[in-house]
Amino acid sequence: MKHSPATTATAPAPVWRLYVPKLVSVLRQGYHARDLRRDLLAGLTVAIVALPLSMALAIASGASPAVGLHTAIVAGFLISALGGSRVQIGGPTAAFIPVVFNVIDRFGYDGLVVATLMAGAMLALAGLLRLGTLMKYMPQPVITGFTAGIAVSIFTSQIKDALGLDIEKLPAEFFARWETYFAHFGSFSLAATGVAFATLVLLVTLRRWRPNWPGLLIAVIAASLAVLALNLPVDTIATRFGGIPTTLPSFHLPQFELARIPELLPAAFTIAFLAGVESLLSAVVADGMIGGRHRSNGELVAQGVANAASALVGGLPATGAIVRTATNVRAGGRTPVAGMAHAVFILLFVLLLAPLANYVPLPTMAAVLLMVAWNMSEIERIRHLLHAPRGDLAVFVVTFLLTVMFDLTVAVEVGVVLAAFLFMHRMSEVVALESDHSLIEEDAEDSAADLASDQRAGLPAGVEAYRVSGPLFFAVANRLDDVLRAVGKPPRVFILRMRLVPMIDASGIDAIENLIERCRRHRTRLVFSGLQAQPRQALARMGVRDDGDGVRFARDFPAALEIAGTIVAAEPPPR
Repeated sequence: MKHSPATTATAPAPVWRLYVPKLVSVLRQGYHARDLRRDLLAGLTVAIVALPLSMALAIASGASPAVGLHTAIVAGFLISALGGSRVQIGGPTAAFIPVVFNVIDRFGYDGLVVATLMAGAMLALAGLLRLGTLMKYMPQPVITGFTAGIAVSIFTSQIKDALGLDIEKLPAEFFARWETYFAHFGSFSLAATGVAFATLVLLVTLRRWRPNWPGLLIAVIAASLAVLALNLPVDTIATRFGGIPTTLPSFHLPQFELARIPELLPAAFTIAFLAGVESLLSAVVADGMIGGRHRSNGELVAQGVANAASALVGGLPATGAIVRTATNVRAGGRTPVAGMAHAVFILLFVLLLAPLANYVPLPTMAAVLLMVAWNMSEIERIRHLLHAPRGDLAVFVVTFLLTVMFDLTVAVEVGVVLAAFLFMHRMSEVVALESDHSLIEEDAEDSAADLASDQRAGLPAGVEAYRVSGPLFFAVANRLDDVLRAVGKPPRVFILRMRLVPMIDASGIDAIENLIERCRRHRTRLVFSGLQAQPRQALARMGVRDDGDGVRFARDFPAALEIAGTIVAAEPPPR
């Protein structure tokens, strides 16, 4: 027997397809020489941007510049090779700077390696549990708040090198850091300040007048040549870190006490959270630029593998980088080969040209990160939020302040909880208990005169009807308690119209049980009309059923009116 296409059932796609790397999909579709040429050019372009940025991010995090390059090589290659996005570029990003700096300050570099390994396991597990789709529910005020807070933290961390202050150890805390700055402002270097300022001016000029040029690399090379030619007394990569080794990344086994692992859990969670959110945001941006669709859960698994591998070579946490991903797309990259090529080009630089990086001035690196901080601050989005509802603005401000002054983990947790409470409050206002108009926390003594309506005028004597619109969940469940009091004299039959209730939770069921008990005390018959599938099943599981007497279920409102009419006609009114 033949089936028409319209009636043939389609089997669901197997779960393993969620984790197939985009590289495999690209190769299956066919990959040609012209695609390779385009991807190599895009990879070289991105590598030019990533070279100075990777070193600057590592320095700002409290690590050596070689660590940033190794992270870009190992994690960048694996994120592209295994990831769920066609054009994602991975590596160290500015979002990790305050987190990494704090972990190194508290637990040492091996503590960071362990935290990154744990974060990699968390990311891979999140992908296997298919939590990638949940990342899109992160409230925008929270994202903007911690992003802007990180930008302020980056700005604060670069004052020392930008001004050439003579500070042996910089505190990790915001207020302690500024106290240290004020105590050492007298040691600022005019040469370092001039180099940082000149680099900033060059970066801004190139960005405005030559946006397609590799501004970061040009600024770094120009500043290095100027410092070398003028013999300026400023710190360089060679004087601070002893140069960059021209060797391959090597295996690094951390020396760390297992008993201290619980202390690292908050930091590991923060790293995993940042890596997950930023990589998926970057993938969404890339989808919009190329008209594609990424695999969010496969991307999380790839991020987990890449972070674990980066940690095992002594690297930093890594994630998808929005700016480098956008650069890749604008340069013509359309497959994961471009991201893999970018990592290979950085590796070639380390093996062949790393000694040239020894001349890079640290004030120039600070200027690069000041520019990154400005770009991260999202001033336009903040201006837009200033006109948002006050609740959203409060969530943004709280998240921002906690990120800057305390801890990113606390900031995100508090911000999400505040956003959840705000959502519940708004939902409670949307859910309406209506006779003809909304009943919102009305006083019983005021409601008798106010509730006269056309609906009530058409009801039989001794019958009242209210309609619930929206999900009946814990934030609004307590309002059911006021319904009978608002009516005044207890009716003989009370109809609760629930056709517009798509969902009910345990708190809502508890409120309904209280309403049923109140109706029994007043000898009022309760009729539910128009119950949808989920509320009917939820009530049944909690033991609320049509008992044929005190509680009745009706298919719709006309059927409920018929039941009410039968009850009123069959029973005389109570004395």
